[in-house]
Amino acid sequence: MASQMTILSRARKTLLKTLNHHNNPLKASISTSTILRQEPELAEPALPQSTPSPLPPNPASGSPLYNTNWRNPIPQGQVQSSIIPQGYMHQPSVSRLQAFARTLDGSSLMNVFADFMTSQRWEDMIQLFECWIRLLDRNGKPNKPDVNLYNHYLRAKLMMSSSAGELLDLVAQMEDYAIIPNTASFNLVLKAMYQAREAEAAEKLVQRMLQTGKESMPDDESYDLVIGMLFLTAQIDAALRYVDLTLRSGYTLSMKVFADCVRICVNKGRLDALVSIIERCKSMDHNKALSPSWNMCIFIAEVAIREDNSKLAFYALEFMAKWIGRGDNARPPVLLSVDEGLLLSAIGTAGRTYSSTLLDLSWTILRRSLRLKRAPQPESYLAKVNALAELGNLQTAYSALREFEIAYRNSPEAVEKDIFSPFTSLLPLVLASSKNGFETLDTVYFQLENLSRADPPYKSVAALNCVILGCANIWDLDRAYQTFEAIGSSFGLTPDIHSYNALMYAFGKLKKRGVKRFFGELFLEQVLVSGYLRSRQQPSTFMNTRVEASRVFDHLTGLGVKPNVMSYSLLVDAHLINRDQKAALSVIEDMINAGFVPTKQLLKKVRRRCIREMDYESDERVESMARKFKIRMGAENRIYMLFNLEYAMAEYA
Repeated sequence: MASQMTILSRARKTLLKTLNHHNNPLKASISTSTILRQEPELAEPALPQSTPSPLPPNPASGSPLYNTNWRNPIPQGQVQSSIIPQGYMHQPSVSRLQAFARTLDGSSLMNVFADFMTSQRWEDMIQLFECWIRLLDRNGKPNKPDVNLYNHYLRAKLMMSSSAGELLDLVAQMEDYAIIPNTASFNLVLKAMYQAREAEAAEKLVQRMLQTGKESMPDDESYDLVIGMLFLTAQIDAALRYVDLTLRSGYTLSMKVFADCVRICVNKGRLDALVSIIERCKSMDHNKALSPSWNMCIFIAEVAIREDNSKLAFYALEFMAKWIGRGDNARPPVLLSVDEGLLLSAIGTAGRTYSSTLLDLSWTILRRSLRLKRAPQPESYLAKVNALAELGNLQTAYSALREFEIAYRNSPEAVEKDIFSPFTSLLPLVLASSKNGFETLDTVYFQLENLSRADPPYKSVAALNCVILGCANIWDLDRAYQTFEAIGSSFGLTPDIHSYNALMYAFGKLKKRGVKRFFGELFLEQVLVSGYLRSRQQPSTFMNTRVEASRVFDHLTGLGVKPNVMSYSLLVDAHLINRDQKAALSVIEDMINAGFVPTKQLLKKVRRRCIREMDYESDERVESMARKFKIRMGAENRIYMLFNLEYAMAEYA
């Protein structure tokens, strides 16, 4: 016990130097003087009646009151150093408290304090305790409080806005009454430090608590107060150390501290620290039940998705999945659901960060939130397909495309929004399919061929269009043509406009202007054989044939296939690659006549080719189209400067 008191005295001296209020001249201390007996004054002045003096303190009791002059009145200087202000004891209310204190022992005083705490009579608690501590009990010995009674006194002082230094002085005075401070005593001091944001002093106090022994070892409340102070002062790394110490000590992280952690880590951009705290909590059995509120889960998920933090987004969605499960198991059930837009963003984050776990969890929560009442939106399906393509899982990606087609095959959105276009919506799947060249494309094609013979069979024009465009991306015209031909011959399907656009892109990329003749023959042959391709002609047959582009669209109209904007754009690009700007302008005119509006990018491509070919007449036609549709073309001075650069390579030879 003596060693513990020595440690506490050293801790008091160290902490008092750290606290902001250590120079306060009004220090709180418990007076060790005897009580002046008061007598009510009569209307007429009269001499006070003589009363016998109380018994002196027993020297064997070890009371600090033994050394006081119990027979004489308290000197003036001693009253000024007491915790009770001068003249305060002469008030009638104090006299009543003195009389009441004489009737109380330790247990009854605890009951009175319980009533005072209920009614928040903190000042009365302080006065009553200070009166009681200076009286003698029935045996003539000074009243001796226990640690719990003294802690009530400390709590009352804390509620009366006493500083941390004053409370620390009172804790040090517990040694005079042979009381060892416990954890609750120091927690009251930590609360005062928390109010004053004395983080450094709080850390030192906790370290002293760890050294003093079992009676004053920090508990979960102690750690919560220190961690909260460190978070409030933005000392995130130090807070992480105490969080780890809290978890290793077997305590649970409170939701208030976790909320402060989320707020500070988000404001300071330390999402990695937040992920570390969640992982440490999940690794402990007693902290696995950590479950933030529903709104906090949504906030964490939004922040994580905005910063592309897949781990934090996964943990946020995992918390939300637990909430959904608890709501379904409740009686009556509480049906919780996550916004589809949030989950769509999470799927996009999974694709960008290559997180398959986040993708699977997001899709599972989406299906559970919808509760089979409707299918997910097309954007959700596309996000899943593209995320799987980014992950390199092509087999699962094409399976997701199959689900997408089953859900929206006959939907009007499929035509209006071109949701199955390999040039826009399914472009990530196309790029992933052609990433490793013809090896990946052949694997995908044979997979689709095997699925077409399965039970039930899966035949998809959209999937084959991705293969055709993938062949065009690797400049493999033969494979592109053979895949296009296999749509009718092997799969028994009819090519759609995206199939023709993909093959047109392949021919235009290789400067095969015979694509016009090629399409003319293809469409004519399709009419003759009722939509099936039966000839295996090589593309080289049509390389040098030059027929007007209008014949292609005539056959399209005859077959009932309406060209779209992409068809016209690809044909314009094919003419521009072959430096035929006049033919490109004629295609744009046909495009306008068909009811489509040329884009700014398309007109800028044609104008650039006209300037490079010095065809100023065609350039005027382009400007006239731009004015007609109120398109601001803008200048391209930087591009022209680069185009007109003359590199004198001979000087450096």
